[in-house]
Order: sequence, then structure tokens, then C-alpha cells
Amino acid sequence: MKKRRKKKWIYPKILYMCLAVLCVILVLISFKFSDQLSSVKTVVGNVMTPMQKGINTVGQFISDKLDLISSKQELLEENQKLKRQLDEMSYDNKILIGENSELENYRELFKLKKKYPDYPTEAAAVISRDGNNWFRVFTIDKGTEDGVEVDMNVISGNGLVGIVSEAGKHYAKVRSIIDDKSNVSAMFEKSGETCIVKGNMESINSGYIDVEMISNTAKIKDGEEIVTSHVSDKFLQGLSIGFVKDITSDGSTLTQTAHLIPAVNFDQLEYVLVITQKKDSSEVKDIKKYD
Repeated sequence: MKKRRKKKWIYPKILYMCLAVLCVILVLISFKFSDQLSSVKTVVGNVMTPMQKGINTVGQFISDKLDLISSKQELLEENQKLKRQLDEMSYDNKILIGENSELENYRELFKLKKKYPDYPTEAAAVISRDGNNWFRVFTIDKGTEDGVEVDMNVISGNGLVGIVSEAGKHYAKVRSIIDDKSNVSAMFEKSGETCIVKGNMESINSGYIDVEMISNTAKIKDGEEIVTSHVSDKFLQGLSIGFVKDITSDGSTLTQTAHLIPAVNFDQLEYVLVITQKKDSSEVKDIKKYD
């Protein structure tokens, strides 16, 4: 069998020393025989210059690409930073809009409170509603612990919303005047002529509720304001309910009927005022069937 030949290794130190000596010799030869080697230098220069130019071009291309990658990375990081800032600004803007909306609601409640200065009130937020999109029956976040009781009047916007129909310790339910079960003894503010404002969920879809039992001799016009009557046993006197329109004579009953545009927007209730004073019904006679 043939023996494997051992590979011969050249130690790096020896190789380095040999190359260093070769470089020194070439430098000395270059200085010593510079004139004789000028033609060789020219040839080498002619060969190396295009190569050097190509190397420089490639190097510049690689450098440009690296700069582009670096710039792209910086732009991506900057873009992510701007996105975070935009998200924060959007969040802050939403909070600000919410706070402004809440502030505007409180301003409206303050104006309403000034409109009825003789009545003590308790502000409450609407936390849920029953039924469809209209606030027919809804729940507020104040109850008996806050002085809210059944049969207390509730107002918002520019007038009457409804009446408290149920009260717990920390909540209360309000039946609005648009509900089918609601009947409010009312009167025309200017003439004092009485009438009944009757809730109607079908009518409210057209933007109004019904007014009945208007005297056939009453001289009223479209646009007149209707307020709660002094003869109501549950509703305090003088609360704005809305404005009358489409007055029609009913020949069979010798009365007039009309439509009423509510003073309150019943599809956008957020805050209300509960009047913490109940009507003294001892002064009222024979009209309980209307409330």
C-alpha cells in the first residue's frame, strides 16, 4: 500500500517575512532602476487604470446602495415614529372632542336650569334605553340615593322629556312623552287653552307627536308653544313641551287636533335634569285620567 504523503504547511510568519522582504526588494529596485522600469510602469498603469476605474465605479455603486439602504431604514424608523405620534394625536383629539361634547352638554343643562330657576334639579346621564332608536323608556345613572323619586319630572334640551316611572338606589327609569302610554295635560302658553299631548311612537317617526282635546273655539295658530298645564297632577306647570302645527277640526267631537314638534330631540339624549320637586296633586281635581 502506498503511504499518504504528508502535506507541507508554510507557517504564516515565514510567509509574511518573505513577502515583506520581497516588497523591500521591489521598492529598492524601483528606486534604483526607475528609468529602466518607466516603460513597465506605463504598461502596468495602462492596465491598472481601467481596472482601478472599474473598481472605483463598483465601490461607488456599493457605497450608494448602502447609503440608500441606510436612508430607507432611517425613513422607515421615522415613518413608524410619525405613525405613533399621529396615533397619539388622534387619541388626544378624540378625548378632546369627547370633552368638548360633554362640556357642551353641561352648558345646555346649565341654560335649561337657568330657564327654570324655581325648580331644584339633579343632573343625570342616560346609560341605556328600551326598545328602538327613540328614547321611549330609558335609564339614568341617578336614583333614590341622589334624591330621585317616582313621578319626578325630567327635562333636557329645551323642555320636557318625561317622568320618572321607576327608581332604584342608583338608577331610575324615565318614561318619555313620546311613549304610547304617555298623556300630558298641557296648555297653550299664550291663550291658556288646555289640551292633551298624547305620545305616539308611529307619529314620532315623522317628527311629531299628537295633540288632542283642543277646544273647537280656541283660536290658535301654527308655531304656538305648548307647555305643561296647571291642572296636571304629575307634571309641574310651565315646562315647554313643543310647538303646534297642522291644526285640524274634528267635527265628530267638536274639538280640534294638531301635531306637536317636541322641544327635545328624542333620538339623541345623553344628559338630563331631574326636577327633584314633585307636583302637589292636592290642588288638582278630576284630571288624573290624563296623566
